[in-house]
Amino acid sequence: MSHSETHAMDKLEAVAEQGLVNHAKDYVIGFVLSVVLTGAPFWAVSSGALSTTSTLATVVVAAIVQICVHLKYFLHLNFVSEEGKANSISFIFSALIIVMVVGLSVWIIYESNAMMMY
Repeated sequence: MSHSETHAMDKLEAVAEQGLVNHAKDYVIGFVLSVVLTGAPFWAVSSGALSTTSTLATVVVAAIVQICVHLKYFLHLNFVSEEGKANSISFIFSALIIVMVVGLSVWIIYESNAMMMY
């Protein structure tokens, strides 16, 4: 191996190590945020310190924020790169289809039950 090839390999290894450090950093940040976003609603419900409306709002907001945290830090979805945009749009489309299938199925079952009662 020539000196330039060795130098290129060293640079490639350094970039790979930096990428691993960045991924580990993302996972640690995501984990800490997930623990906080799980602990806060758990505390709100178990302590009873907040009103029912405030507790419900805390749980719903924490759930929505936690979904965003998981998408960013664990699934690495973003709108910055072209690949990230394509992945994000695919995810949103899949989520929409799942919500429609589940929601419409529940609606059909509910309406069928209502018709059987009359």
